[in-house]
Amino acid sequence: CFAKMSILGLKKKQPKTFKVKVITMDAEMEFSCEVKWKGKDLFDLVCRTVGLRETWFFGLRYTVKDTYAWLKPEKRVLDQEVPKDSPITFHFLAKFFPEKVEEELVQEITQHLFFLQVKKQILDEEIFCSPEASVLLASYAVQAKYGDYDPNFHKPGFLAQDELLPKRVLMQYQMTADMWEEKITAWYAEHRGIARDEAEMEYLKIAQDLEMYGVSYFAITQNKRDTDLLLGVDAQGLHIYSPNSKLNPNKSFPWSGIRNISYSEKEFTIKPLDKKKDVFKFYSSQLRVNKLILQLCIGNHDLFMRRRKVDSIEVQQMKAQAKEEKARKKMERQILAREKQMREEAERAKEEMERRLFQLQDEARLANEALLRSEETADLLAEKAQIAEEEAKLLAHKAAEAEQERQRLEVTAMKTKEEKRLMEQKMREAEQLAVKLVEQSERRLKEADHLKQDLTEAKDAERRAKQKLLEITKTTYPLIAAYSTPPAPPAPPPEAADCAYEAASTRLDFKDSDMKRLSMEIERERLEYMEKSKHLQDQLKELKTEIESLKLEEQQQQAGLYNLRGEARGYVQEPVYIPHSNVRVISSQDLLLCVIINNISFTDDWLTVRM
Repeated sequence: CFAKMSILGLKKKQPKTFKVKVITMDAEMEFSCEVKWKGKDLFDLVCRTVGLRETWFFGLRYTVKDTYAWLKPEKRVLDQEVPKDSPITFHFLAKFFPEKVEEELVQEITQHLFFLQVKKQILDEEIFCSPEASVLLASYAVQAKYGDYDPNFHKPGFLAQDELLPKRVLMQYQMTADMWEEKITAWYAEHRGIARDEAEMEYLKIAQDLEMYGVSYFAITQNKRDTDLLLGVDAQGLHIYSPNSKLNPNKSFPWSGIRNISYSEKEFTIKPLDKKKDVFKFYSSQLRVNKLILQLCIGNHDLFMRRRKVDSIEVQQMKAQAKEEKARKKMERQILAREKQMREEAERAKEEMERRLFQLQDEARLANEALLRSEETADLLAEKAQIAEEEAKLLAHKAAEAEQERQRLEVTAMKTKEEKRLMEQKMREAEQLAVKLVEQSERRLKEADHLKQDLTEAKDAERRAKQKLLEITKTTYPLIAAYSTPPAPPAPPPEAADCAYEAASTRLDFKDSDMKRLSMEIERERLEYMEKSKHLQDQLKELKTEIESLKLEEQQQQAGLYNLRGEARGYVQEPVYIPHSNVRVISSQDLLLCVIINNISFTDDWLTVRM
């Protein structure tokens, strides 16, 4: 009994719901579903949540082992081969594709979901696309995402994070990401004014012309010899491809030409509507894949037949509503475009007015600055004019003073010339005097030499006389001692002896007085010559000092005249040249303990005195 109650309790506790995660092309959703729900219940819930009314194109796909399957609407969800995970994952995708997207896709959400799925298939290389078409499709994708191109906002590199081209295209050409972006941007700039839904529709219109658009491929064999082929199922019919070529089918069976499709376990049979044509058979090894092929064939054929019939009331209402919605959106876009244009024009006008205002402000500021500068310049010019007038008066006064100074200097120069002439005359007189003094000194020198020679001769004669007298004296006294017998001569009278002695003394005194007199005369003349020579040297020194003072005075007068002439500015005259003398004194040896002037020479520029 206890065991039965436990089993009943477990049954009551079993969950009546299960979790489902549905992944669309741009969102993920989670639902809590009842255990008894069928596939249609879950599909309708997803369509209501998304807001989709064109439900016949879509389905819920799930993964089974190494293939995929579509959720069947008539069976319960949990009764199908769905994954046992929690939550169960389904992908909400387009199961069937329209022949003409512009005519069959009514709702904007339907169009958007198709755009996202086809774009992903192209980027994943499930649909082959040429490089040129890839760039064009990428430009429409960028227009749908970013709107109109604005070079001020869309700077280089704004597409760096977006995946826009298949990897095969990127690897096919040796181009950098910046180069691809430049090509895409060039097309993108031409799509200005296209709305998002219009850009997505243009994308789908280009994509529907691609060979692999909307085709589901399956591996098949044509006979029991296992000749590998590919079966393609799309909105237009069935196509047989070679395994290495999915672009160009070897054989095609349009839906309009097929009478019946049937399969028995692994064998498929396609019966053409024309009974004269052969029945085409092929084989598929997996039963699950065979069911999927049959399911896709039935769905595409039903849509093919539906397109050729009159639209249902629901579809007509949807198209009418979509038409009205498009018209309304078009009008709103037009109004928005007009408002945007008006706003841009207003902003441009505002910017132009602001620019003009700034320009006028700058012009006014510059004009004020120019006015202030002109006023300052006028004041400065007036001040300069006043200063110039005062300077002119001062210069006139200085010119008058300079003229007076020039006249004074001319008079001074004339006086200087006269003084120079007098100095030259004095120099000539001094030269003549010096010549005379030189001649006289030479004559006196000769006389002194003669007197010295006479003095020397007199001294020599005196010495000889004294020597001779001594010799005579020495000879006389011995003879007197030897011959004492003869009588002595009579002594002369005292008066005579005295006379003789005086006579001898007179002769000697006469000689000494001459010598003294001569020496004194020579000494006197020597002193006179030295005084005259000293007096002449003093005169020469005074003359040299006067010449130097005259030279300095002349240079100062000349410099003052030049300065006055420079200050006078308009009163420049030829300079007055006042010649000047230059004194040069040359020393020589002293002769006879006195200074003797040898030569004095004078020219226009030099006074030379050799001592």
